[in-house]
Amino acid sequence: MDLILWRHAEAEDPYDGQSDLQRALTPRGEKQAARMAVWLDRHLPDSARILCSPALRCEQTVLPLGRKYKLSEALAPDMGVDKLLEGADWPHSRPAVLVVGHQPTLGQAVARLIGVSNGDFPIRKGAVWWLRSRERDGHQQTVVLSVQSPDLV
Repeated sequence: MDLILWRHAEAEDPYDGQSDLQRALTPRGEKQAARMAVWLDRHLPDSARILCSPALRCEQTVLPLGRKYKLSEALAPDMGVDKLLEGADWPHSRPAVLVVGHQPTLGQAVARLIGVSNGDFPIRKGAVWWLRSRERDGHQQTVVLSVQSPDLV
């Protein structure tokens, strides 16, 4: 199974009375999302399932990809790694799954899947980590296929 983790692009700082879920992308974030969407569209299988946090900044990040996606409460901020992996059906899903979400959950998921105990990875805003589950010699492994930053695509 391929699991692609896409952190939302740069978003506005929260302001008085604004819900965290309503924070929008900045103009820079819109550019980051557009650049990464072009790269993803070239590499993502047509059959991929796309799951997106209900936060506005995540939905605005995935929109430039131009593909159907599903909002998932399991990906809301602070829902945790277990909910993310359950929602993505890791490692059993047949099609690749693209998850658009938040730090620190995405970085914690990467750490767990590649075997870094009690850790997490800093994932830049708008960046993608592409992981693959495979079986080798009777053991389940996770391989990092790609790490892409919107600044370099």
